[in-house]
Amino acid sequence: MWLLGIDTATWTASVGIARDAEAVAERTRRTESSHAPTLIPLIAEVLSAAGITMSDVGAVAVSAGPGSFTGLRIGLGTAKGLAYANRARIVAVPTLAALARAAGPRDGTVCSILDARKGELYAAAFYWRNGGLVECVPAQVVTPQQLPRIITSPCTFIGDGVEPFGDRLRELFGDGATLMSLDQAPPAGAVVAQMGWERLSAGVDDALASLEPHYARPSEAERKAG
Repeated sequence: MWLLGIDTATWTASVGIARDAEAVAERTRRTESSHAPTLIPLIAEVLSAAGITMSDVGAVAVSAGPGSFTGLRIGLGTAKGLAYANRARIVAVPTLAALARAAGPRDGTVCSILDARKGELYAAAFYWRNGGLVECVPAQVVTPQQLPRIITSPCTFIGDGVEPFGDRLRELFGDGATLMSLDQAPPAGAVVAQMGWERLSAGVDDALASLEPHYARPSEAERKAG
């Protein structure tokens, strides 16, 4: 099965193609504005690189959060539209797990951190065992000061939360912290596609109509509405 993977949870958008579990092609682009104008052209590029068309795609895998509210809505909306138009299956992939996996095997703990604004982070932690990624701390919203309560061993921190909070992480973890910015360990649409294949193979099949982003906390509009 051909799979299209989409990740727009951060300012770096990545789309990829996999055939079953094998990554075939990927395109990644950073923007300082909305992904809306560039996502469809990026998908067209990666389909062309793989030598297929959207009608060949049997499933669309999408990075579903947590992350940028706007980015997640754009990515999921595009994924749902493409799946519907092409009668493809759709499957959600956890953003923080996809980010950790894209960074590749590491010793010790790997903590994906994304800037959640208001001095907070979206965070989840993992470790590698027998070639696979295992979650040890589920996705949650934390302040940097709360991280030592849930991360108690040497850790590689990855994601766009490294840039604004890097100095604070060094203060909190000292030599126990290895920092990798989003430029050093970017999202990988091909990894999202591969994880989508694994989830579909395990019997996870999301419903097109009801699939929603995982925001991890209410939006500003929802909080104001009470």
